[in-house]
Amino acid sequence: MAGHKPLSESQQLIARRRVARRLAMQGAYQWLITGNGFHDVYLYFQEEKELAADFRKCDAAFFHKLMRCAIEGGEELENRITPYLDRKLAQVDPIEHAVLRVATCELLNHLETPYKVVVNEYVNLAKKYGAEQAHKFVNGVLDKVATQIRPLESEANR
Repeated sequence: MAGHKPLSESQQLIARRRVARRLAMQGAYQWLITGNGFHDVYLYFQEEKELAADFRKCDAAFFHKLMRCAIEGGEELENRITPYLDRKLAQVDPIEHAVLRVATCELLNHLETPYKVVVNEYVNLAKKYGAEQAHKFVNGVLDKVATQIRPLESEANR
């Protein structure tokens, strides 16, 4: 019986960041639904038993930055997203809205992650947690947001 090879350091970072992205999306969703502030949502994630286990597996600093930006990003995030929507923001499903907010934060603040990786990670979250065609909507919007935020990188990859 073959054993599993331990993950390399870079694979571990990728896995921890993937969990952090999911948790940040869930935190942004909770904020959109409840209106609770960043600190209340953050404490909930640390204390809620089911979430605490995942929280320990994530890149906590990355999660903190993403969720804080998604919740406190206000109009700057809305202004980055709304020009590319095919409907009013109030009509966007809260899961899709949360995904778009967190992804936009990562595109703005984590230039070390290639934009295609960012878009792919959040499209996958939309596939898993969103409505049936949510991933297509998220992909279309994020591709345009990425082009606006990172024009040189996106042009070089086209």
